[in-house]
Parts: sequence; C-alpha cells; structure tokens
Amino acid sequence: MAATTANVGMKTRMRANIAPSKRTVAGKNGWKRRTMHVCGVAAPPHQPKTGTSDEFEDVLRSGLEGVALVHEKTFPSHAEVLRSIPKHCMEKNTAKSMAYAATSVALTLGCLAVGHLIPLKLAFLPIWMLYAAVTGTVATGCWVIAHECGHGAFSDNAFLQDAVGFVLHSALLVPYFSWQRSHAIHHARTNHMTEGETHVPHVAGTNAGDGSKKRKEWMGEPIYTVVRLVTHLVFGWPAYILFGATGGSKYGTTNHFWPYAPFSGKLFPGKWKQKVLFSAAGVFTMIGVLTWWAKTAGVLPVAALYGGPLLVTNFWLVLYTWLQHTDVDIPHFDKDNWTFIKGAFHTVDRPYGPVLDFLHHRIGSTHVAHHVNSTIPHYNAVEATNALKEKYPEHYLFDPTPIHQAMWRVASKCIAVEKKGNMYVFK
Repeated sequence: MAATTANVGMKTRMRANIAPSKRTVAGKNGWKRRTMHVCGVAAPPHQPKTGTSDEFEDVLRSGLEGVALVHEKTFPSHAEVLRSIPKHCMEKNTAKSMAYAATSVALTLGCLAVGHLIPLKLAFLPIWMLYAAVTGTVATGCWVIAHECGHGAFSDNAFLQDAVGFVLHSALLVPYFSWQRSHAIHHARTNHMTEGETHVPHVAGTNAGDGSKKRKEWMGEPIYTVVRLVTHLVFGWPAYILFGATGGSKYGTTNHFWPYAPFSGKLFPGKWKQKVLFSAAGVFTMIGVLTWWAKTAGVLPVAALYGGPLLVTNFWLVLYTWLQHTDVDIPHFDKDNWTFIKGAFHTVDRPYGPVLDFLHHRIGSTHVAHHVNSTIPHYNAVEATNALKEKYPEHYLFDPTPIHQAMWRVASKCIAVEKKGNMYVFK
C-alpha cells in the first residue's frame, strides 16, 4: 500500500548502547508502562537497540518497546529505500496471480457448498456461527486479491487486472474503483494527522477526543473496549464507505457510492466521479443478485450462507488496517513533520500465523514492504520484507504481540493523541 503523491494525482490506478533501565512494570492485558527515566530501551530480538527520550516515559509500550518513538532517527529517501529491494520483487506474474486468485475463489466456493449441507434450524446455530467464521475468513483471501488488483500489483494486463478486482470486490459489496482511489490516499498519506485516510486518531482537547475519553470513564474500560471493538469491527467498514468514518479532516464527509452533494466530492476529483458511479453499479448489481436469491430461496438462506461470512470478512479487513497503523507507541505526524517514507516505516508487521498468512496472502505480516511499494505482488513480499529488515533494522517495525492481545490493547488504550515534540502520541 505505498503509492506516492504523484501516483495518486496522475494515475487512475495505484501501481500507498542500551542503557539499563530501573525496571519495567507489567500492566493489564500484557502491555507495559515504563516507570523510570529511560536513556535506552531494550528492544525484542527483531528490533534494533535504541532509546527514547524522557519526554515519552509516560507513553505505554507495545511489543515494539517504544522504538517508533525515537524521534532523532534520520529517515532515508523513498528512492533509497526502493533501491534496497531486489528489482525482481516488483515483477508481476499474471499466471501466478491468477492461480492465487483461483485458489481463494475455489476455497470460498467450497465453503459455500458445505454450507448448503447445514440444516437451517435453530439447533444448528453454533454450526452456522462456525461456518460464518470459517467462510468469511477464507473469503478474505478474495478481498486481498482484489486489493492487489487495485494497487496494480496483480498483472501488467490492466484490463484483466481491473476485471478481476472489480468482480471480486463487487461480489463482496465493495465499490472497487471508489475504494481504489481512497485507498491510494491512505497510502500516500499514511499516519498523517489531517490528510490521512482511515483510522486517523482523535486529538485530545477536541470534542471528539475528549468525548471518547469521557465515554470510557463512564462505561469503564472493559465495557468500553467491547463496545469499541463491535463498532469498529462490525460497523466500521460500512460507516467508512458510506460516511468516511475515521478518515482525516481534509476531505470532509465522503460517500463511496455518490461523490456529490450532500457529500463532499473532494476525495473523488475529475474522472473519478464516473468511476465511483460505475463501482456503485457493480455493488448494486450484486445486491440485485442477492435480492433475487432471497425471493427464490428465502431470506434466511441468504443471511446464513452469505450475510454471516460477509460480516467476518469485513471484520478482517478493518482489523488488518487498524492494527497495521495503530498502537500505544506508534506516532502520527502533522504536515510539518510528515514524509511519505516516515509514514510507510510507521506501518507495523504482525504475527498472524501460517494459516492466515496462506489464506490472506500475507497481507498482515509483510505490510511494511507493501507500504514502501504497493506494486510488489504478495508472492514477492517476503523477500522484499527481508531486504528492508536487513538494510533498515532501525526503521522496520514488527510487533510480536499475539493478535488478540494487540486488538484489545489498541481498542482500550488508543483513544486520543496529544502532541509531544514533533509527534502525536496516544495519551
């Protein structure tokens, strides 16, 4: 996900000496808070040894151990970083891409076929819940393949690429070209406080930031966290494509189906407006297919076989994006301190395990490389990631925290940011 600003404006396709500390006190749910002045923070084996200033001693620590808070680091240029990645990692193999796409589609259809064998009875509700979890997780692979098409990382055949992406995303009720454009902005302005797109944090002292803090105090942390997880992971995706929820302030209230009043059209300039409407037509066609299915077979089969898995797929896509760019010690930047490569290097890789890496084409474990150059096909991303780790160990971020713990930490602690030095950090 690493399109440059020029790519966004000019292309219709995205081709975005350790000093010992006194002690560490374990906090709730496995994260840590430093309780002392730290001249240097010992990082996990995968992270370079570095330190943070006293200014950040009250900031909670994730598995990154605060290495992203070292503001004295010098960042290389985008061109320098690209030169560290073997050129063949950018090469696309259409046959290989189609094989991966076919695999994800076949696995999803296989799950659907199994679903037809499950009786539509209340006694089988646990089985249907398991079906939704498995099928939605498998179908996320189709979502990721379409996402790769949107980045121009699937094939050099532009028509085939967009055709595959359009069909797969439309089948999952995703407006392909609309999302392609907004996602390009996300890549071009990653972790930018005002121009970012998706999961831009609230600022402490504003109505939104202070309101979230008050709701947490009123509900209590456990209940607040559960509510936040539900609102983000269940309702977050439709809220984003319908109203631009969690987007930055630059583009206003946006809609991925209608780029005109009463919504802001700033996110979709020029010919993108026609592409938005074309994308909407694809989604509404799928809705028509689902309506026909419901009329002929009944609403319940459609809800059980398609609706449940779709909720799970949406859960995964929101969770991936949220955890890739958010944690207690991952900063954001304003326009005076942000650069493209700084945003890319504040993306985080996480351990999703071999099953999810296979099903989801390593979208969460090679995401730093993806933000450095979003045209790298997923099957070359491991090699690209290893090159970045070797060349820039002080910049590459990997958090070994188990995903369920990271999810709870982010939902409970990452509420609003305040400016410290040249960064915005969660307080």
